[in-house]
Amino acid sequence: MITTSFIYVTALLVIAAMLKVLENTTRWRLFEYLPAIVSLYFVVMLCSTFGVWEKTEEINNAYKMLRNNLLPAMIFLMLLDADLRQIKQLGGRMLLAFFIAAVSIGIAFVVAFALFQSYLQPEAWKTLAALSGSWMGGTGNMVAVQLALDVPDASMGYTLLIDSIDYAMWVMFLLALVPHAKRFNRWVKADSQILEKIGANIELEDEQRPVNVGGLLILLASALLMSALAQSAALNLPTSSYFTPTAWTVLIVTLAGVIGALTPLGKIAGASQLSMLMLYLIIALIASRANFAELTQAPIYIILGLVILAIHALIMVLMAKWLKLDLFTCGVASLANIGGVASAPILAASYSKALIPVGVLMAMLGYIIGTGGGLLVGKMLSFIAS
Repeated sequence: MITTSFIYVTALLVIAAMLKVLENTTRWRLFEYLPAIVSLYFVVMLCSTFGVWEKTEEINNAYKMLRNNLLPAMIFLMLLDADLRQIKQLGGRMLLAFFIAAVSIGIAFVVAFALFQSYLQPEAWKTLAALSGSWMGGTGNMVAVQLALDVPDASMGYTLLIDSIDYAMWVMFLLALVPHAKRFNRWVKADSQILEKIGANIELEDEQRPVNVGGLLILLASALLMSALAQSAALNLPTSSYFTPTAWTVLIVTLAGVIGALTPLGKIAGASQLSMLMLYLIIALIASRANFAELTQAPIYIILGLVILAIHALIMVLMAKWLKLDLFTCGVASLANIGGVASAPILAASYSKALIPVGVLMAMLGYIIGTGGGLLVGKMLSFIAS
């Protein structure tokens, strides 16, 4: 059993490296459905379940330190390749998809609660209302709804379990769908030429810029410095249950990355490679805290969460077919609500690095509507419960 932070991080990197090598060197059809980055989540989660590492204080501290510091650095690096002029071509369909996703999540909570009410505790509607705030915005919104409805912390256990387990499954599912984007877009008759053009332009620019050690050092130093400065500044800015220090940090590095892309820093090759390395480590870190054994602790609540996601997915697919929305638009709109700023940019990056700002901006919208949406869902759930 691993008990030290250095071996813990090394193990995560070894697993990531082995999966990526297998994906690049073999022709296993598995990787067509579960790309290395998705397989990484599953394999690391499996290792966590079998207790390959112990959650010692040293490992817990390493997890928090790396996740909290690398996420802003990764977003900054990814945004250095962003071209806002290309993003403008996406138009208002992204906003439309975001609000469709938010409304469908609200509907899904109401329908699922009506189906499962007899199996739940009497006050379960309050904790589910708090969860709906999180799945329309973020953790800050969940806390705000919890406070507004006077939900005790002790009652939030099952809600947090749904938020972690079902959310993890949803992220893995959306990442696994990325290779099938063209097939989905053909089925809904979506025009994906703009997305493909943006992705092709970014890849062409990367090929034309050679990577060198000096440039990598500059980029790495800049990203880590920006992460440190953003987190320091966030602690000194006004916060609330709506806008947390994490939200400030993401906003600051987003602005810094967009501005940096317009400077000579944005011309240095290697930002995409460094950001992808960080992405693999962040995915592994998140998966290392999950545990398949937790699925047996509250099966009704886990199933309830899956039903909510299934209803949400069904509505999104129907709307995509009607409005001819591509898979990227639907996926990022969904994860911007359910996952927020920590995961929407990751999914966006799996399509094209140029689309990172779209994921960030859509996730930030969630903070605006999350609390109001959660309270509205809570009102409807209370009506059903009474």
